[in-house]
Amino acid sequence: MPSSYTIRPGKKEDAAVITQLIIQAMTPECCLYFCGPGHSIEEFAQMMQQLVERTDTQYSYQNALCAVDSLDQVIGVSVSYDGALLHSLRQQFIDAVRNTFGKQLDGMADETAAGELYLDSLAVHHSAQGQGIATALLNATAEKAQQMGAGPLGLLVDTGNPRAEQLYLRCGFKQVGTNRWGGHDMKHLQR
Repeated sequence: MPSSYTIRPGKKEDAAVITQLIIQAMTPECCLYFCGPGHSIEEFAQMMQQLVERTDTQYSYQNALCAVDSLDQVIGVSVSYDGALLHSLRQQFIDAVRNTFGKQLDGMADETAAGELYLDSLAVHHSAQGQGIATALLNATAEKAQQMGAGPLGLLVDTGNPRAEQLYLRCGFKQVGTNRWGGHDMKHLQR
C-alpha cells in the first residue's frame, strides 16, 4: 500500500490502468448495461481502452488527472471535461458501443452541460483507498475547473452509493438536480 503519491496529468501509456479505474468508477453492472446481453466486461474494457488512448473522447487520457505512487504507477484517476463539449466527446462512445456491441445509445440523457467542468469518473485502486487520494483528486479537479474558467465542478453520484455521496458532500458539493444514467438514478452535485 503506497504511503505517498503525487498527482499528474494522464499519459497515453496509462491507458490500461485508467480504463480499469473508469470501469471501477462506472461499476461493472453499468458497463454491462451499455454492452447489452451476451457480452463481457473484458469486451467492454477493450473498447474503453481504445477510447482512453484517443484524444477526442470524454474518456481520453488527456482528460485524466492521475494519482501515482513513488514508482509513477497510477493508483487513482479523475477524468473530467468541459460540459460544453459533451456531445462531441460522447459521440465516440456512442459510435464505439454501436460498432462493438450493436447497441444504439442515441438519445442518451445529458449528464452535464455548458458552464460546468464535468467529473465523469473518479476512482482509487482498492489497495490505495483510505489515504485521502480521492479527496486530493477532487481538489485537483476543482483547481482544473478554476484554471479553465469552466464554471463549477459537477458530477453524478448513484443514489445507491451513499459512501461516495458523503465524500462529495464533505468536499463541498451540493445537490443541484437529479438524472438517470446507466440504468441508475443519480444525483447531480456541484462544487
